[in-house]
Amino acid sequence: MEIGSLRLGHEGRLRRRPVGNGGQARLCSVDPDRWSVEHLTADLRRLGVAPGDLLMVHASLRAVGPVEGGADGVIDALQAAVGRDGTLLMTLGARDDWAWVNNRPEPDRPDLLRDAEPFDCLLTPADPDVGVLAEVFRTRPATLVSDHPEGRFAASGPLARRLVENVPWDDYYGAGSPLERLVQAGGRVLRLGADLDTLTVLHYAEHLAPVPSKRRIRRHRLVATGRGSELRVVDTLDDEDGIVDHPGEDYFAVILRQYLATGRASAGVVGRADSELIEAADVVEFAVEWMAEHLVPE
Repeated sequence: MEIGSLRLGHEGRLRRRPVGNGGQARLCSVDPDRWSVEHLTADLRRLGVAPGDLLMVHASLRAVGPVEGGADGVIDALQAAVGRDGTLLMTLGARDDWAWVNNRPEPDRPDLLRDAEPFDCLLTPADPDVGVLAEVFRTRPATLVSDHPEGRFAASGPLARRLVENVPWDDYYGAGSPLERLVQAGGRVLRLGADLDTLTVLHYAEHLAPVPSKRRIRRHRLVATGRGSELRVVDTLDDEDGIVDHPGEDYFAVILRQYLATGRASAGVVGRADSELIEAADVVEFAVEWMAEHLVPE
């Protein structure tokens, strides 16, 4: 794993569906109970993943099913599908056992965080909510990570450094963020059995949408620096409860469902996972228009 000029070694928002391919022959795994890397690579190619692609990946390993090599096997298949000229991007966040502190009044937070484990961009594990695949990807030798305790991303491939270097501290999903860079570089989003409300690039759409009085939040985080631990404040749009109140289902899920209904995404099956391949710029444009219509008070 690498950030900036440092390189480290490997440190220590479900469904299943019968497998089938419209009568086409599928590659066999050596272990009949596990997908091979070659099998998953072929599935990804059928979905539309192409050599040279820039892919942001959201995946449920449980939905994909057992794979030879486990999470590493899935990453190997992703890298084989995009080839040497392709780049993979995943959201990491960071495990934070002291997140409860940010529900307390701001004046109380510095004392409450005094004994907290500081965030270290190279060592702190990924947020468990993003899944095992992201954590395994984080620790692979060729992976670069961004230095941010909230909006941390990992990337591997020719565009990795361009995606994760010099990220904004505040509004870390907005202008200058890895999400904006993904969109501007013509990237795509690959969803492998992920929950319907899991589409991180929609946070970038929240920054672009002409919605008045967007809700903001401030979080305090203890971070590791070359001079020791430092308490820092992150100010950003509310990426936990939404930029405005919206009744009913999480509006990310509503947006994605309506987007998929347009037929603009490529849909298929990878392993056992119902999967979609989405143009990042297109879904962001769709989401901005949706938010302008549905999140603006009448």
